[in-house]
Amino acid sequence: MATHPLEPLDEDEFRQTAAILRRDREVGGSWRFAAIELLEPAKSAVRAWRPGDPVPRTAFAVLWNRADNQTWEGVVDLTGDRVVSWIQVPGVTPNFTGDEYHEVDEAMRAHPDVIAALAERGITDLSLVMIEVWTYGKALMPEKYRDRRLGWCDIWYRETPDGNPYAHPVSGLKVVVDMNTLELLELENDHDHGQPAVDAEYAPGPWTGVLRTDLKPLHVTQPEGVSFTVDGTELKWQNWTMRLGFNHREGLVIHQVTYDDHVNGRSAIRDIAYRMSFAEMVVPYRDASFDHYRRTAFDIGEWGLGFMTTSLGLGCDCLGEIVYLDAVLHDTHGEPVTIKNAICLHEEDNAVLWKHVDHTTGAEVRRMRRMVVSCHATVANYEYLIYWRFYTDGNIECEVRATGLMVTTPFAADGTPPATGTVVDKQTYAPFHQHFLVARLDLDVDGDANTVQEVDSHALPVSDDNPYGLAVVTEATPIRSESDAARDFDWAAQRTWKVVNPNRVNALGTNPAYKLIPSASIPALMDPGTPQYLRAPVIGHTLWVTRQHDEERWPCGDYPTQSTVDDGMTRWIADDEALENTDVVLWYVFGIHHVTRVEDWPVMPVDTIAFWLKPFGFFDRNPALDVAPSSEHHDAGH
Repeated sequence: MATHPLEPLDEDEFRQTAAILRRDREVGGSWRFAAIELLEPAKSAVRAWRPGDPVPRTAFAVLWNRADNQTWEGVVDLTGDRVVSWIQVPGVTPNFTGDEYHEVDEAMRAHPDVIAALAERGITDLSLVMIEVWTYGKALMPEKYRDRRLGWCDIWYRETPDGNPYAHPVSGLKVVVDMNTLELLELENDHDHGQPAVDAEYAPGPWTGVLRTDLKPLHVTQPEGVSFTVDGTELKWQNWTMRLGFNHREGLVIHQVTYDDHVNGRSAIRDIAYRMSFAEMVVPYRDASFDHYRRTAFDIGEWGLGFMTTSLGLGCDCLGEIVYLDAVLHDTHGEPVTIKNAICLHEEDNAVLWKHVDHTTGAEVRRMRRMVVSCHATVANYEYLIYWRFYTDGNIECEVRATGLMVTTPFAADGTPPATGTVVDKQTYAPFHQHFLVARLDLDVDGDANTVQEVDSHALPVSDDNPYGLAVVTEATPIRSESDAARDFDWAAQRTWKVVNPNRVNALGTNPAYKLIPSASIPALMDPGTPQYLRAPVIGHTLWVTRQHDEERWPCGDYPTQSTVDDGMTRWIADDEALENTDVVLWYVFGIHHVTRVEDWPVMPVDTIAFWLKPFGFFDRNPALDVAPSSEHHDAGH
């Protein structure tokens, strides 16, 4: 039984949600569940809740009927055992699901037309074939199919039963399928660039050569156990407290982040963030060829980061003294599915925290420790490794590592390699592409009445007061309303953004703040009139600031699958709400501009990007002065 309003649904609650909808709304065999999640109570209600108060439980569900392709939203009162609302949502397509992914693969591999087309190319062992379904924007769909739940499929095959599934793309051959009926609508046969003999295997075996043997074991141990505690979904470490959530779309969610400032020796719990997560991930492939021009993925909105989260393994994904948390989601029949070890909790040493050597008194040095909350998602060929790190000095770092297997394509044997990719193997190139991640950051710095300031650094001109041109000053400009919501990184000004509480002051008389330190800021490099940009204009700027509304969660709209334009950020800012001294949300857009490399083949070393949230006047001085020096036994190896 839930003890806090933000605890995710458990197995029984998933079953109960599906059962109530079947009972009260005649949800029968032709219906599928695209999404079931906790309907989080209003932020104001959660902030007012206290231990011992009732914990009402409400679920939100998205379903579609495969018989007529209509979409419905249901709100289910689990405490009261009833349906609160049941609304049809016309003209939208819910997210694709893992069940459908496997159903399409099986159905199309058994289809005689597909079998015949592959046989013409010399591929006869269908057990080695993988047919991978994608969804795409309505503007790129054939006109006659635009009212369907439509899939577009790549075809790949393994060289051996245990070989790389993405090693051998079948170029120029695409399958268009009705996802509801599993009907093959079209078999697009544009060209055949053959099957070049590539060296694409990466798993241990005769093709990888001799493995290194000169690395000695590295052990991370904490003989006295970990320094953090987990009580249900509440995590406490050092002065940090937070609550961990999980759902099908965002995956890991970090709720109610606070820091105990210990003012004058007394506990002083201070708010920093109400809710932090990833709200969208847009991956356009920047290659206009037949094989790739439709390939723009909305991995969070179209599939769900939670659904794609994978189980973690000790010593491989996480190293040290680990505490794992499971996550519960559901399949398309509403049955619960448990992801074992979905979230990893552990501490890490991270070299020096602070140090000074005094020539009289000697050295004072402290080690940096950080609390890591992580999860990993397998998104078809890619892996995304997400790390939220909380530091003893009040810093928060969010790091994403991308690895996995690149999409590759043969080019004509007698042709020139395309300029839109890198040749990585014989007659094979990997197209350039981009990964845009959108972090939703509902920061509450000492409360929910905040102002966001854009802070630029400027060099003052040479003058009598500045004869050597050395003076640099900062200029903070408040973002006053949503007409100014879209902001861009400026390298020349070393631009940052501060979330300031104008109603509080620190010991020095300035307002406490947390500063967003941007990095991995990449441009869209896309005409605003193109179909893929119209679906995701959020990628056109580094930062967006909006007034907080509980229902505003998805910057490309609630239903980006097969969308034409976004129904999110563009609509939210149209009313130009005031943003000063109020509850604000930051939408930080960062990512990877992936100019593919030979060294990324056949499996990519991680590409690492990150951003920071740093206290700026939030504390009266260095909050890590009280970190104790390392004990002598830690230095026994010297």
